[in-house]
Formats: sequence, structure tokens, C-alpha cells
Amino acid sequence: MNKLFRSRIHRAFILIGVVLLLGVLGYRYISNFSWLDAFYMTVITVTTVGFSEVGPMGADAKLFTVFLIITSIFIFAFAVSVVTEYILSRNSHQILKKKKVKSKVNNLSKHVIICGYGRNGMQAAERLLAYKKPFVVIEKDKVVVEKYENEILFVEGDASDDEVLKQAGIAKAQYLIAAMPDDAANLFVVLSARQLKKELFIISRASLVTSQKKLELGGANKVIMPDKIGGDHMASLVVIPDLITFMDKLSTEGEHTTNLEEIPIEEFKGKVEYNTLIDLDLRKKTGCTIIGYIEPNGNYIINPDADLKLVPKSKVIVLGRPEQINKLNEMFHIA
Repeated sequence: MNKLFRSRIHRAFILIGVVLLLGVLGYRYISNFSWLDAFYMTVITVTTVGFSEVGPMGADAKLFTVFLIITSIFIFAFAVSVVTEYILSRNSHQILKKKKVKSKVNNLSKHVIICGYGRNGMQAAERLLAYKKPFVVIEKDKVVVEKYENEILFVEGDASDDEVLKQAGIAKAQYLIAAMPDDAANLFVVLSARQLKKELFIISRASLVTSQKKLELGGANKVIMPDKIGGDHMASLVVIPDLITFMDKLSTEGEHTTNLEEIPIEEFKGKVEYNTLIDLDLRKKTGCTIIGYIEPNGNYIINPDADLKLVPKSKVIVLGRPEQINKLNEMFHIA
């Protein structure tokens, strides 16, 4: 639609230029006016301002003036109608786009809100897309929104604004990721989000060590320092290169390539009788190995014993090849 309007606007301006050129040439050669007088006569004629002629005009010049006035009226009317239609349609398009975004956000539930679509926000979005986890991005840079709006669901605005967070569906959201490069901006987002929803799980990015404690006090459940993680990873490649390379091979890129899976105990309820880890018998049934256990209070147990008793609201972390993970998901109907 924008290409069509641009084409029509270009056509209108070309026609205006043709009329001006025709007028200048006509007055120059019909009435023998100077180039300046010919241009002046053309402008006051096509704009119908009603100033007097710069010199005597014969019958040919008067007929030419009538023709020029009628032609310019139609062309200027066409140009005004095209520009007006473009402005109105653009406003209508923006309204329709906002309604469409609002409708999509209203249909989301237990989704993720990503605040900021910079490098870290983009990486988070790519991972969530790979796992088909619903999310919406809050971004105030209009250029960024227009560039990626056909790929990602955006809410345009300041993430620290309560109304913008509400537009992103914070009432029904499960997670919020504050991924902006400025620690102060992330802190404002964390404070606003925690005030709007107490049970929201908030993950924030931090650049400075001194910001970590402030973000946690502000309400962030987890604070991630990408620069620190990157430095530790590079140093580890020097100290224990094979182990780190092996860990990197444990891909978690998407649902069809993952080697690790986190599964709530409730997923097995009604599908298998269990009291302990050995009762699940995942190794024999699927080939997957349970390498971790997360207690309801968040305590992590690495390489748990087989006789560990399972309790509600806990989780198991399983390791396996992609086909084994898929078999596990299919066998127990894990979404």
C-alpha cells in the first residue's frame, strides 16, 4: 500500500512540475516575457492569487492563461487528494495495527515479556521462538519496531511505564526479562513490574557488579551479567577446554535438537506409579538419564540417588540424545 501511495504522490509532483514548466515556456514564447516574469506569471496563475499581469497580454496569452488555470486546478486538486488520502490511510493503518497487536496480546497467557530488543533481547527472543514459548517485546525505538514487526510481536513504548507493561499483558504474564543495556533503566522496569504483579518471575540484565544487589532488592528473581558469563566462558576454554566444548554440545537450541529437558513431576502423574526416582525408570523406557533434581524450595540436587523420594511441585532434569528426549515427550505427552 505504501508503494502505491508513493507512486501516486510522485506522479502528482511530476504533474505539478510539468504545469510549472509549461507555464514558464508558454509565457516566455507567447507573450515574450523574460524568464523571471514568465515564472512569476506562472506562479500567480496556478495559485490563483489574483495579482495583476506583469505586462500587456494578447488573445493567445489570455487563452493560454485560462488553459493553465483549469489544468492547474485539476492537478493541484489531485495532489491534495493523494496527500490527504495518504495521511488518513496511514493513521487508519496505525490504528488497525495497534488493535491487531492488542488482540494478539490479549490472547496470550503465561507468556514472557522482553523489555528491550537489543543484543540480549534479540538472543532471548530467538531462544523463545525455538522453544515456541509465547512472548511479547516492549521496545521504544520506532525504527527497530518497524524493522522487525513482521517477525516479532511488539508493544511500542517505554517499558518502565505502567501502562505500557499493562498493554504487554503483565497481568497474565509468567516471566519478564529486563534486557536493556542501561542498569538504571532495568531497575525502573523491575520496580514497576514487581509493583504490578507480585508473583511475576523477573530476570534482569546487569552490566555492573554494584547493580546486581540493587536489582535483587528491587524485585528481580535472577540477575544475569552477560559480560561476566562471557569472560568466565572464555577463561574456562583455556583451563578445561574439552569439558567446556562438551557442555556446549549439550544443545538447547530448540525442541528438536535439545539434549536437556526440565520436567515437572506433575507431568508423570496418572501415567506412571512413582514414589522415588527409580520408579520412573526413564533410562530403561526412553534412554534418558536423570542428572538433576529441583526441590520445591528451589534447592538443586546434582546426580540424585535412585531412592530419592519425589514430592509435588518438584522437577527432574534429564539428559539424552534428541531422539531420546522426543521419545520421552511422546511417551508421557509432555508439551
